[in-house]
Amino acid sequence: MEAQIAATLVPLLGWAVHGGILTRRLAAARRDPLTGLHTRAGWTARAEHLIRRHPRAAVLLVDLDHFKSLNDTYGHAAGDAALAETADRLRAWCGHNGIAGRLGGDEFVAVVRDLAAADLDALTAALHRPLPYNGAALPLAASVGVCPVAELPVPALTDALAAADAAMYAAKGRGRRGVRTSH
Repeated sequence: MEAQIAATLVPLLGWAVHGGILTRRLAAARRDPLTGLHTRAGWTARAEHLIRRHPRAAVLLVDLDHFKSLNDTYGHAAGDAALAETADRLRAWCGHNGIAGRLGGDEFVAVVRDLAAADLDALTAALHRPLPYNGAALPLAASVGVCPVAELPVPALTDALAAADAAMYAAKGRGRRGVRTSH
């Protein structure tokens, strides 16, 4: 009898362990390993939920300015430090008002529940503060595009991202170092 129970429990235990490993891998796939931010897949579901529940929400797209130059001048480890610090600053700025993610490369995204409660000047200041790194001050700068979801005909994340992207490129066109809201 005990042998039958053991024969039944061993495969079940194996499947339970396997399931736990798969769950952890799936969770890890939804987080960027360098920054700890949500990846596009992990961020999208949360962002769509916030947009549905909060009519004063806004989507932000953040792109580091001159990132290739920073990488070429200071090295890839410095570039990684700049990405990690940008993620930390964006995460801190979002706080409990939103959620940040990394789309890839030097492009970040955020959604905030209430744009009126979000201090965009504070975000700009944080993203432009130099980063102390190995005795040097790495110059950080970013262009930010903002799309208030209420300005969209239909509050859809894909449309908000497209509008934030257009606003971000408009900010880059104005000499960078700025925030631009879609209109």
